[in-house]
Amino acid sequence: MLIAWTTLPTEEEAGRLARAVVERGLAVCVQTDGPLTSVYRWEGRIETAREYRLMFKFSAGQSAALEAHVHAAHPYSTPEWVVVNAEHVGEKYLSWAQANANSSPL
Repeated sequence: MLIAWTTLPTEEEAGRLARAVVERGLAVCVQTDGPLTSVYRWEGRIETAREYRLMFKFSAGQSAALEAHVHAAHPYSTPEWVVVNAEHVGEKYLSWAQANANSSPL
């Protein structure tokens, strides 16, 4: 299982993206956190923004398609996209995820 995250400027945009990737079968689960505050350097200035973080759980086979969809649908010109391998996943959760990763998109 892989886990990835990105941030979006509004709860509504986060919800739309989360639902779209699950409907398309690109992730088995997406969780939304926020609002949170991000502090970062952009074009030479320190910026502060209120954002909502999405955490995606998905199989390695969906990685390229999920990344492409997130980048195409994202409102930011340079969206955060970080992917990590889950070192350990509980057996029941992993079984559920694998069963749902093979489901047809709605």
